[in-house]
Amino acid sequence: MDFGIEHWLCVGLRHHGALLGLNYIDMLDNYLPILLFIIVGIAFGIAPMLLGRLLAPNNPDPEKLSAYECGFEAFESARIKFDVRYYLVAILFILFDLEIAFLFPWAVVLREIGWFGFWAMALFLAILVVGFVYEWAKGALDWE
Repeated sequence: MDFGIEHWLCVGLRHHGALLGLNYIDMLDNYLPILLFIIVGIAFGIAPMLLGRLLAPNNPDPEKLSAYECGFEAFESARIKFDVRYYLVAILFILFDLEIAFLFPWAVVLREIGWFGFWAMALFLAILVVGFVYEWAKGALDWE
């Protein structure tokens, strides 16, 4: 009988594992789903890029290769300083977006969590309102 390399590799791993009291084949079987998950994840990430590269038309011209920013050529460096208000607005958006993300699940389970859950969320919202009033008083929401 002519056995392939897989057979002899398997026999070798079993033989040496038995000498050490280990069963390498069973141990490697536990990692097979993880390996498959990694391979499928990489394939899902790379396959669309390869398909786009192979199947998409490639007709470069000067207009397609030019720098495009809001319909006109860039006139300043990309390393200019931004006003801090952009960052304040972004942080406030994230803050209130997270507030909404917490309110939806809270509203769904409000009957199960009872009064304790109600007052915990009321305290959470009160803290956010205090921060909102502070930002408003400091003028962070005034845009000039």
